[in-house]
Amino acid sequence: MDCLTLKKSNCKNCYKCIRHCPVKSIRFSGNQAYIIGNECILCGQCFVVCPQDAKQIVDETEKAKVLLQSGDPVYVSLAPSFAANYEGVGIGAMREAIKQLGFADAEETAIGATIVKREYDRMVNEDNMDIIISSCCHSINLLIQKYFPKELPYLANVMSPMQAHCSDIKKRYPNAKTVFIGPCVAKKDEASYYEGIVDAVLTFDELTRWFKSENIELKQEMDSDDNSKARFFPTTGGILKTMAQDNPSYTYMALDGVQNCIEALRDIENGKIHNCFIEMSACVGSCVGGPVMEKFHRSPVRDYMSVANFAGKNDFDIAQPDSLSIKKNFTVIERKLQPPSETEITEILRQMGKTKPSDELNCGSCGYDTCREKAIAIYQGKAEISMCLPYLKDKAESFSDTIVRSTPNGLIVLNEKLEVQQINKAALKIMNLRSASDILGDQVVRVLEPKYFMQVLSSGRNIHNKRMYLAEYEKYVEQTIVYDKDYRLLVCIMRDVTEEETVREQKESISRQTVEIADKVVDKQMRIVQEIASLLGETAAETKIALSKLKESISDE
Repeated sequence: MDCLTLKKSNCKNCYKCIRHCPVKSIRFSGNQAYIIGNECILCGQCFVVCPQDAKQIVDETEKAKVLLQSGDPVYVSLAPSFAANYEGVGIGAMREAIKQLGFADAEETAIGATIVKREYDRMVNEDNMDIIISSCCHSINLLIQKYFPKELPYLANVMSPMQAHCSDIKKRYPNAKTVFIGPCVAKKDEASYYEGIVDAVLTFDELTRWFKSENIELKQEMDSDDNSKARFFPTTGGILKTMAQDNPSYTYMALDGVQNCIEALRDIENGKIHNCFIEMSACVGSCVGGPVMEKFHRSPVRDYMSVANFAGKNDFDIAQPDSLSIKKNFTVIERKLQPPSETEITEILRQMGKTKPSDELNCGSCGYDTCREKAIAIYQGKAEISMCLPYLKDKAESFSDTIVRSTPNGLIVLNEKLEVQQINKAALKIMNLRSASDILGDQVVRVLEPKYFMQVLSSGRNIHNKRMYLAEYEKYVEQTIVYDKDYRLLVCIMRDVTEEETVREQKESISRQTVEIADKVVDKQMRIVQEIASLLGETAAETKIALSKLKESISDE
């Protein structure tokens, strides 16, 4: 059963889930995190730590409602950690509220825990096993089944308290259906895998939402029962507290947290541990530190005290079934992962920019403890090269440096104090500087007029392609100044246009000379025209006089 699902829209590629996953059972594809079902141990850590609530627990509320409508009596097995989740509420108040939802009744899972601890005592007293590991925690069971199959013979072949209690309910009430309510995600999978015992599993969070939808308020009423010692079960060492511990040849110990359990299993695998009973819980603090409680209700000391104060000194008065009826068989769960060869690992490391051992920083930012583990995950299709933060940083810096080095334009980066933070070779050349160290960290006024930088900084309006003459360097530049508000930096881009400006001035000079010559030619031509006109005018007058005299002489005759 897929107990955890991904809400794609909320997955922000932060890798927090893989960093906290104790078995790295998360695959990244398309920059989103997917849970690998056959590798997951359902500890719920990915659900707890996800900052975007992208991991969601499958809600079985509707399934429980269908059971209520079936006509068969439906009984609730209520995990003893409810005393921590619902502070100040006793079993009587819980039963009353649960009955209002339509359930026939509610009983404490601690009844089943009593059955289980008696079976543990029997196994210890028989002294047939070198090591006995408690099998109450389904996540630990999955851890051993998937990652430590050689240690399966040490796993107590006994039902969990949830299963033992629900099985007992069905024996006492024919045709009854059972619903377990607790702080655990893994119990949903356990109920689904071992069919016919638990018909549905709800988390405390699901129950609370159901109460709210029906406007049911829990009464702040505590009660007590001295015959309720097994209520200690959801705390670290709680199983041991209920056991007799009267076999002197055994060492009794309690471990919580997946990583601690993994280290113990490795020691067992290496033959370093013998003659002991080990209580193992995946959650830190055991069930009171369960993923739902940890997500929404994290008070470890207060939670422990709530459970401890609620627990009695004696066992529940419940008949012990025969060992065969509460026996549980565990089998190896194959993960079927093909390991890469050393050559393939080396090639993947090379693609990550790690060509020698010193390049393998093992920083853990990707979620894997070592770069080699990351390379193996990439080979198995679980991870992507881009998940490596140092790789991305180096790639981005290399790309940025290449652009900065290759651009023919001068580039200067200033902070808000107008101190030079970065300068490229093109800018050094423009300002006749030998090296970047000559100006880095100094005020820009040493090399450039700060007027325009101050203008951009105060107004927030960038300057684009402003042409100016740098008299000190006898150069013309086209200057763009941009203010990055996010990083509080001023970026100045200078394009050396001295040659362009020289050519332009030469053209302007030639144009002026041409105009001057043309003006002189026009003036000269006008003078010539005027002189010609003057000469023509004198000739015309003389001709007129001559003709007039000729006319007069002809008239006289």
